[in-house]
Amino acid sequence: MLLPSCPIISLSKVKLIKTESQCSGSHVDRCLGEEIQPVPSEPAARARWNTKIEYILAQVGSCVGFGNIWRFPYLCHQNGGGSFLLLYVLLLLTVGIPLFFLELATGQAIRQGSIGVWKFISPRLAGIGYSSCVVCFFVSLYYNVILAWSLFYLGNSFQYPLPWEHCPVEGNVTVPECKKSSPTSYFWYRKALDITESIDEMGSFNPYIVSSLLAAWTLVCLGMFKGIKTSVKVMYFSSIFPYVVLFCFLVRGLMLDGALEGIVFMFYPKLEIWADMQVWRKAATQVFITFGVGLGSNIAYSSYNPKNNNCHRDAFTISMINLLTSVLATLVVFVVLGFHAKNKALACVVSNIKELSEQFLSGPVNINLMPSFNYSDPSAVALEAYRAWFKLHGKQFPGNLTDCDLEKEMQQGVEGTGLAFIAFTEAISLLPGSPFWSALFFLMLLNLGLGSMFGIMEGILTPLTDRFKTLAQNKIKFRVFSCIIGFVTGLLFTQRCGNYFVMMFDDYSASLPLIIVVVFETFSVSWLYGADRFLDDIEGMLGWRPHVIYKYLWKYICLLAMLGLLGATTIQMFIQRPTYMAWNQEKGSEEYLEYPDWALAVMALLIIIAVMPVPIALIHAVLMDWTRQRARDSEAGRYSIAGTPATLVEVW
Repeated sequence: MLLPSCPIISLSKVKLIKTESQCSGSHVDRCLGEEIQPVPSEPAARARWNTKIEYILAQVGSCVGFGNIWRFPYLCHQNGGGSFLLLYVLLLLTVGIPLFFLELATGQAIRQGSIGVWKFISPRLAGIGYSSCVVCFFVSLYYNVILAWSLFYLGNSFQYPLPWEHCPVEGNVTVPECKKSSPTSYFWYRKALDITESIDEMGSFNPYIVSSLLAAWTLVCLGMFKGIKTSVKVMYFSSIFPYVVLFCFLVRGLMLDGALEGIVFMFYPKLEIWADMQVWRKAATQVFITFGVGLGSNIAYSSYNPKNNNCHRDAFTISMINLLTSVLATLVVFVVLGFHAKNKALACVVSNIKELSEQFLSGPVNINLMPSFNYSDPSAVALEAYRAWFKLHGKQFPGNLTDCDLEKEMQQGVEGTGLAFIAFTEAISLLPGSPFWSALFFLMLLNLGLGSMFGIMEGILTPLTDRFKTLAQNKIKFRVFSCIIGFVTGLLFTQRCGNYFVMMFDDYSASLPLIIVVVFETFSVSWLYGADRFLDDIEGMLGWRPHVIYKYLWKYICLLAMLGLLGATTIQMFIQRPTYMAWNQEKGSEEYLEYPDWALAVMALLIIIAVMPVPIALIHAVLMDWTRQRARDSEAGRYSIAGTPATLVEVW
């Protein structure tokens, strides 16, 4: 049993069950003082949200981020389209919202950061909060590098033509590496990252990315150095502006040729994917990542709410906004990518028609198999007409005729950073007024990243300032110092191989430790503290009792789902050696490489460091309890911990 046997601590009020033999005479004060943590008194100067809209904007800004823009669209398209969306909604209702509600309620009830929340429930659980802070630190390091990339592209968007629209020419010859790939891929890997060919090749620091990273951390520091009072002012813009940009892109995209095809490919259901457990794992991971459960930012933001705030309604409101944002972003992405894919498919048709014409003129070709196209104007040939002919006769012709498959074009470069910095930028370069749309897109990414970074940093700073008085007395200095540490440590990702470390941290330093943290959180509240008692506390705050279904969701569905996700992720790591996507300069293309042994050791070390505070805090608390018990037993031999009737003492 992790919870101490002496106190029973309620979130809304502290209930201490003592017996006369446990706390009698002169030992009453000492027993109470040693056995439990005092009720955390709310600091007089603790900030509060001025309005409810500020809190909603902050939570939306923290939850809605890069994952909504590039990870969700990719997963939705590659895993069954509409079927994946239905699966995501199912897991959102049964796992995502209950866990999100759990964190909002605990933060609001205790009005502390993640360390204070779990330490208040039991000193033996304090390690959960420290683990959250460690994971937040890891996430902040590589997350702000993505902001730096966005800043770099934003700065390069104020040119016409855009620098990634055409391959560079050296000595009247197109650069071979660019010619083998594409202008956008070449600009991303060679100009922006100047990337090495593997993670083993460290390379020097990239001065452009170093400068951009410094600018990104400066923006984060300026936006949050006085806490929520300054960050919320930025949130009014950073949380709303992305929706304006997404709406503009959607309206513009729907006017483009290929938009309808993009939407069809996006939502076309493939129900057979429900039988694939890996798809369930990906959907659950996306739900988990989207809400940032376990990072501590949800607890930190909700701790600034009044006690009677309706956190249950907030959980549903923010969740629905998050879901609609993912769907809206996916529509925008695939409308634009549909236009991009249609252009490439039509260019493929023109190339094949020209080759057909050359074959007819240069050699004997069966005239009966030749299509009746307008060879003088290949661009007028419809894609559907060409594909219909190719299926019947295309393979009977010599040469390199291709199918010009629109769906294959849709699947190119739509994963992770490749979606934003390669595929989407290439599509934007085809739009009239491309610099304007490029600047708008990367300004949107910058705002999305800032909102998430504010939440991530609050997940670190709020718990530590609540826990340590020295930090609370020097909040501004601590926040500035944290940003400096973040920048200096983040220089690791500005090396020429930095992108590979970003992928490593994203895949292994955040997701797996966070799953473990959330398992501890859910188990502690639903089993150790008690789901019924937790619902009692929420009833005391809200004035009404949430439905009993939450009890069973927390105790069984959520916990089993998280354990299943943890097991599936771990098994996947052992079955298949982890890989990363590297850039092959000679081929001018991406390829998957296996992580070297030293990188696997680093991954394991990151996971261990992130999870280690949980057992350390548990062992420390157990030893402290044992030491105190020994001291009491030696002073009063008749002292006993259990086995006598209890009396109730309420302190609040």
